[in-house]
Amino acid sequence: MTESNINIKVQLDTEKVPQQISWSASGSTAEEPQKAKAMCLALWDASEKSAMRIDLWTKDMMVDEMADFYFQVFVTMADTFQRATKHTELTNDIKLFAKNFHKKFIEIEEAKK
Repeated sequence: MTESNINIKVQLDTEKVPQQISWSASGSTAEEPQKAKAMCLALWDASEKSAMRIDLWTKDMMVDEMADFYFQVFVTMADTFQRATKHTELTNDIKLFAKNFHKKFIEIEEAKK
């Protein structure tokens, strides 16, 4: 059996706000830890039938970057859901939501100008 370790390092400022996020994984082709401005980690607790989550973002994460990040997370979740369940109609619903979410974000931001 093969094993892999994923390490996440979060540097906090004096107020415990994430200042830098980096990650590395054993078996990765990257030689240095990779930097990230945001992360969402979800783990399923089968005995409690609930998701355990860690959502972090650095203070230099821009609002438009957060919208793009969430759009991509929604699409990725849809793809994962499709592979796991083969429920194409629900997968398409998630992707449509993602598209509408991003479109509405852009409209809201444009209205602010």
